[in-house]
Amino acid sequence: MTVTTDAPSRPPAAPPRAPAWASLLTGAVAAAVALGTSELLAGLIGPAPSLVLSVGNGVVELGAGTPVKDVAIALFGTGEKTALVIGTVVLALVFGAVLGWVADRVSVVAAGAGLVAFGLLGVGSTLASPLDSTAWAVVIAAAAVAAGVAVLVRLQARTARLHLGGASTAGPGEGAAGARREFLRIALGLAAVGGVVGVLGRTLNGRSRVASVRSTVTLPPAATAPEVPEAVSFEGIDGLTPFFTPNEDFYRIDTALMAPSVDVATWSLRVHGMVDTEVSLTYDDLLALEQFEADVTIACVSNEVGGDLIGTARWQGVRLADVLAMAGVQDGADQVVGRAVDGWTAGFPTEVALDGRDAMIAVAMNGEPLPVEHGFPARLIVPGLYGYVSATKWLQDIELTTWEAFDGYWVPRGWAKEGPVKTQSRIDVPRRGADVQPGRVVIAGVAWAQHRGVARVEVQIDDGPWQAAELADELNVDTWRQWRLEWDAAEGDHLIRVRATDADGMTQSEAPVPVAPDGAEGYHARSIRVA
Repeated sequence: MTVTTDAPSRPPAAPPRAPAWASLLTGAVAAAVALGTSELLAGLIGPAPSLVLSVGNGVVELGAGTPVKDVAIALFGTGEKTALVIGTVVLALVFGAVLGWVADRVSVVAAGAGLVAFGLLGVGSTLASPLDSTAWAVVIAAAAVAAGVAVLVRLQARTARLHLGGASTAGPGEGAAGARREFLRIALGLAAVGGVVGVLGRTLNGRSRVASVRSTVTLPPAATAPEVPEAVSFEGIDGLTPFFTPNEDFYRIDTALMAPSVDVATWSLRVHGMVDTEVSLTYDDLLALEQFEADVTIACVSNEVGGDLIGTARWQGVRLADVLAMAGVQDGADQVVGRAVDGWTAGFPTEVALDGRDAMIAVAMNGEPLPVEHGFPARLIVPGLYGYVSATKWLQDIELTTWEAFDGYWVPRGWAKEGPVKTQSRIDVPRRGADVQPGRVVIAGVAWAQHRGVARVEVQIDDGPWQAAELADELNVDTWRQWRLEWDAAEGDHLIRVRATDADGMTQSEAPVPVAPDGAEGYHARSIRVA
């Protein structure tokens, strides 16, 4: 008798999967191609940002009014936007790598849906910007997603030849190695293409911005500011901040991830609200008005104690009071609101524009048309106020209204509505980490109290008495002053502190205060070793 038994049934073999590294690389390359495609199209089309910029702008908006903004500025300073762009690209590539894993382990359709979601995120970020075309944003996002999905599908098909353990449909040994080489060649080639077209797109965008907005501008003559005497600056002190800040070194803190490109042929400045007559000025109209120059130090409210988010320039423009007089300010209009072409706003008391200070609509900076990054074609400069309540760049609109009727961009996000610049001082020399030898040493820096003026600067070494520093001449009450003190340095570790007193007799506060909601306070200190 023959006895037979049924052999247990085996589950069907799972389809071969590519190594995890291949899946992750597939998704990252697909994301790189998508990003590169969007950069190229944004550079060619113009009215809408690339996916990187649109998502980055969304991050800027979400981070406004939160500690994220302050942390970013503290870590990266004026490089915060570059850091944000790089961070956005890195996160997009990581997200793409995850989608590559999803494509191999779940389905290509699910991974494609993830790319579509990223594209929609970019489109959604353009809705809040008056400069961006949502229609073109959809076109750019759709083309970028299509390119990414195409690469994902192609590379995912190639990964089918890479079995777990390095086996290949072509057989072991040379077949497996050949399959890997072929996959890497295609993947890295596509990644290079994505990078090249991305750089090309960014270059096209940058060239068109700069070339179209400034190349043909000729500045009119202006009533020149008083001559700058040599005594406003100490000579021969290595590391001391220069009195005037070169344009290329001037700080830039704003909410625009990419500076708006403004066509002066179509730009105009509107003055309206609580006025007798609404005024509209083209760029030529603005240049035709009486021009003057003023030396003014401006500062960012996010400047930490001892920070460098401050600078001095010679500004040229039109007196804000003259333009407001053209419109006729009505009784009760106690707030001036400036609006930028990208929708950003700032507001300050009307009396500040009319009290005789050099508040201006600026068109030039240090003898040249405003750089794009600093507000071309026009911006507001209001001495004595932090930029977040006054220094509207890329200005296109001035509204006269009441103090209660409107809050500028930063006020609902937790910052004070009034932003007078606080009295502060900074140690520039000796530099942090510098080697200091015993003997005669110069301690030097700058101090500021815009529209009040700096009357005294004092320096304390260790727990010793406060010593009066020598002040360079004051150019005007709206600019900072350099200071210096000679010190007989003895060997050892030392702590240097500085404080300033303004012309009203108020000495800056010692107690540390964070930048929010209306500016940092505290003495700047620097530890050094003399050896």
